[in-house]
Amino acid sequence: MKKRDFLKLTGLSSIGLLNAGYANASPLEQTPEVIPSAPKFNMSGYAAPKIEIVRMGYIGLGNRGGGAIQRIKKLENVQVKALCDIRTEKAEQAKKTFEGTEHNPKVYSGTADAWKQMCDQEDLDLIYICTPWSLHAPMAIYAMERGKHVAVEIPAAVTVDECWQLVQTSEKTKKHCMMLENCCYDFFELLTLNMARQGYFGEIIHAEGAYIHDIYDSFFDKSKRFDLWRLKENQRNGNLYPTHGLGPVAQIMDINRGDKMDYLVSMASNDFMLQARAEKLAAEDPEFKQFKGKKFRGNMNTTTIRTAKGKTIMLQHDVTSPRVYSRLHVISGTKGSAQKYPLPEAGPAGSPAGSPEGRIAQGHEWLKEAEFKALEQKYQPEIVKRIGELAKKVGGHGGMDFLMDWRLIDCLRNGLALDQDVYDAASWSVIAPLSEWSVAHRSNSIDIPDFTAGAWKTNKPVDIALSQGGNTGVKS
Repeated sequence: MKKRDFLKLTGLSSIGLLNAGYANASPLEQTPEVIPSAPKFNMSGYAAPKIEIVRMGYIGLGNRGGGAIQRIKKLENVQVKALCDIRTEKAEQAKKTFEGTEHNPKVYSGTADAWKQMCDQEDLDLIYICTPWSLHAPMAIYAMERGKHVAVEIPAAVTVDECWQLVQTSEKTKKHCMMLENCCYDFFELLTLNMARQGYFGEIIHAEGAYIHDIYDSFFDKSKRFDLWRLKENQRNGNLYPTHGLGPVAQIMDINRGDKMDYLVSMASNDFMLQARAEKLAAEDPEFKQFKGKKFRGNMNTTTIRTAKGKTIMLQHDVTSPRVYSRLHVISGTKGSAQKYPLPEAGPAGSPAGSPEGRIAQGHEWLKEAEFKALEQKYQPEIVKRIGELAKKVGGHGGMDFLMDWRLIDCLRNGLALDQDVYDAASWSVIAPLSEWSVAHRSNSIDIPDFTAGAWKTNKPVDIALSQGGNTGVKS
């Protein structure tokens, strides 16, 4: 693919990026980096005015949205005032789940622009977006421009241009744009974040994250994937879903808050599965004919990142091979290390079999169960102490979805800075299009934009563990 065509396709040719040297064709063609103009307003650490009752609207009521509206009913001091889905039956079905509660949401559905009507007409504080990937950034931008805070499912954007638009819009409107990276709120990830903050691992040298999850069959399931959108996305060849592994380790490594991701290289295997099945289905089902002759992403993508301070991150992505689920979550420091996967029942001793915890080491061997439990008790984050057990009962990926929602509402109600800001949403999401470029160019390196415009040098690290909030009610 010609460089200009590729940059246009992925959004790398967006405003200022070519001139800024972010879309380098190869190491031989690199131009000096030019940081964009200073932000209109630094959203890192920004605490918006308190909201007594958070009035919410949901866009997208399928798989993720359907679960989100169930969780929100467990929180006090929120009002679900609007529900939107292009499929009227989904929207009406969602409304019925609120019968018998204090929520009486208005339904918007039936047209491709119904979500705009919701943002335009409703007096809402927060828009919660759970739609196909290509709609995330346009919806988030539109909502912020109309005075709403935004929580958007991953990835927050699919092109570099969209990432910049999210940043510029959030800064201009002073509205939060939080990507719903729920893995940042998983229990072991929160534990290792707090341990890192307290210096247990020493200086963090290297980290690893992944999304290795066999969801191959679901790409072809028309009942689960509206308009087969996920299969369409997998025609892009890169690390398309980096944030589950990257988000937690980026917080631990102070990315955008003391360090920044500098550049990456990415390599992909061939596709040994998707095209063959798509071709077979194209001969049997007219809906799959659109994929005849199309190429798909490789089964395995490995992307490596170097930070400004000389640290490294390795990310992997494989959603088609028949492998055991893993997000890796490896932390390597000068004094100790941690690893979550494979889960303890399948790996070395270090925590009780069957528990969701990972393993901790100081040296060549994993700590024994009693030692691990002592550390867990010492470094348990306050958010887990307070509502961890309730979160596990409510559910949502073992409770981390509920912790994420609770924390978001808690920050909005108490005027606290969010744990994940728009710079995180942009820098974690931009790995996908940049990895596409690298794969297409024989794994050459490419610079990662500094969405903070240099503010990463003084921004303060996120510290979920020491939150001073806590006034958000939870229903029994």
